[in-house]
Amino acid sequence: MKKTLVLGCCLIGAAILLSAIKTSTPDTTLSLEGVWELEHQFLYENDQISDTLFNRSGYRQVKIYTKGKVMWSRFNPADSNEWFGYGTYEVKDGMLIENLEYASNSMMKIIDTVAVFKFELVLMEDSYSQISLDSKGRRYNSENYIRIE
Repeated sequence: MKKTLVLGCCLIGAAILLSAIKTSTPDTTLSLEGVWELEHQFLYENDQISDTLFNRSGYRQVKIYTKGKVMWSRFNPADSNEWFGYGTYEVKDGMLIENLEYASNSMMKIIDTVAVFKFELVLMEDSYSQISLDSKGRRYNSENYIRIE
């Protein structure tokens, strides 16, 4: 009886210790959830970066991802058009898939032909790139974002 009680106490103690170790282990899962700002864009030739396009003075583009929803807005002092969009998103097999539900008039003209936008996703802790692929799967452009919240 005494051996059974000691063994039971040891098992309970081990379970408590293992659960404490498991909960104290840092979560290394990366998440797109948060607020991101466009830092710059890359242009590609033959799947290699050929040029970097930096934002012009006053240009801002921000994206917010939360609970499967995405919203973005862009301000370009050289363009009087409004640019924004809202919809859903998912990350699957290294791809970012955005399905815009509504947007500004300027964007609605594009949505009439393409409502689902699919990008190769390269996600880091505080930055990500959404890379546009052509019909043959070759990279031709990427938007590169940094986390601002």
